[in-house]
Amino acid sequence: MPLEATIPLATPAEAGPDKTTLIIYFGALIAMFMATIDMQIVVTALPTIAGELGNLHLFGWVGAAYLLSTAAVSPFYGKLGDMYGRKNVVLAAIGLFLLGSLVCGTAWSMESLIAARVLQGIGGGGLMVSAFAMIGELFGPRDRARYQGYSSAVFALSSVLGPLAGGYITSLFGWRWVFLVNLPVGIVVLALLAFVMRGQSSARTHSIDYLGGSLLAVGTTAIVYWGYHVLDPAGPDPLTFVLPAVALAAITLFIVVEQRAEEPVVPLRLFKSSTVPIVSGVSLISGSTTLGMFFYFALYMQTLTGLSPAAVGFLFLPASVTSMIVSILAGRVISATGRYKWMPVAAMGIGGLLMLGFLLVDLHTPSWVLAAMMGLFGISMGLQFQVLIVAIQAAAPLQDIGAVTSLVTQARTIGASLGMALNGAVMTWALNRQTAELPASAAALLPEGLTGLNPRLAASLPATLREAVLGHYSSGFNTMFVWVAALYFVAMALTLLLEDVQIPKRS
Repeated sequence: MPLEATIPLATPAEAGPDKTTLIIYFGALIAMFMATIDMQIVVTALPTIAGELGNLHLFGWVGAAYLLSTAAVSPFYGKLGDMYGRKNVVLAAIGLFLLGSLVCGTAWSMESLIAARVLQGIGGGGLMVSAFAMIGELFGPRDRARYQGYSSAVFALSSVLGPLAGGYITSLFGWRWVFLVNLPVGIVVLALLAFVMRGQSSARTHSIDYLGGSLLAVGTTAIVYWGYHVLDPAGPDPLTFVLPAVALAAITLFIVVEQRAEEPVVPLRLFKSSTVPIVSGVSLISGSTTLGMFFYFALYMQTLTGLSPAAVGFLFLPASVTSMIVSILAGRVISATGRYKWMPVAAMGIGGLLMLGFLLVDLHTPSWVLAAMMGLFGISMGLQFQVLIVAIQAAAPLQDIGAVTSLVTQARTIGASLGMALNGAVMTWALNRQTAELPASAAALLPEGLTGLNPRLAASLPATLREAVLGHYSSGFNTMFVWVAALYFVAMALTLLLEDVQIPKRS
């Protein structure tokens, strides 16, 4: 007889979760790890991919395609899981993710790889939303915090280790295994969840809100695409101004449709609780200040220190370690006390102060100091990622837990895209201003200015000029760090508006 588990399932803290619940939980964690690591693992493989497949001008879309499709489909997965049960939805998501991974690993051109990444992202978006929602349904309101703590540790770990793992897999086995490695792991998870989970049956005929979901997908895609589009080195074009208008129109129509839909993909009644809009807004900013900063941290540290990509990757390890430890501890504290408000407040405060601390960094800063600063970055992540999930799930009825979970996932994804764009725009503007202040002898060696400075070029500069150039380079990045610090403090102000509630032990 197969093990069976009914979802939703709330297990009293005193009794502890049973074996079946734990099996489903670990399956959800592995599924989440696969989906989130694929956002970052491709970064270090891209140069090799572009060298083999050609069409270098398209290589940025290998990352963008995954993010676009993930953000677009998240609300559908959340609502479909609420209506029809989580089992069929998560199995379909795993299947699509594995199919996309297989096609990515056998891609014959850059265009086919981008198309496969869209398919992979459609599955990956379902994995993330379904995994968080499954955990919300498996455990009681306060116990969720403990187990969401482990899930957020997995999320943070995959985000930080992705680039490092991608580089090593590409070097040892080739870039195709960056995608193919998902297959054996995913097949095991697929079989495990298919065997253990029990489907949810309902005599009720549901009305799927295709129009509302499509409008939200259009709005989300326009925002995320704009985030990548404004980073195009060719400069602004009409789409730079058209995409925000498309997003605004789609979201406006979405709100109108949701007010009339029989079963809206995102029930507007959820926003009657102040926690839902606040957490969604904070998650949007959080995505831009965390996931939207990894690339810039790596670029800044490698250029400034002259360390190899692998060595810089190890500077990120303290962030993954501290985020895991803090996520787990935060979950246990919430499980014991039911209180969480102070955690995201502290997270945003630490993040803001850390960004200001980067103003003191220069080319003479020891590597251990940079590692310690990344450790603080991990503490900030650990105090916010799962806490925001716990907060928004506690504010919604159990039947809407997938819908509210998709809001956080979608907001974080949009924030990551906007963070890449806006943080990069501020950095570019500041570096261009610093380029104008370079000595003539240094400017002659930098035909593209400081925006074209890379680790290899910086290392080749004469010693007499290198310090001056890197000083101006650091000053340009400082402007971006001040901008990101301001975002952190705005998020902290929003978290202060959260109600200081105590999560009950049971629903």
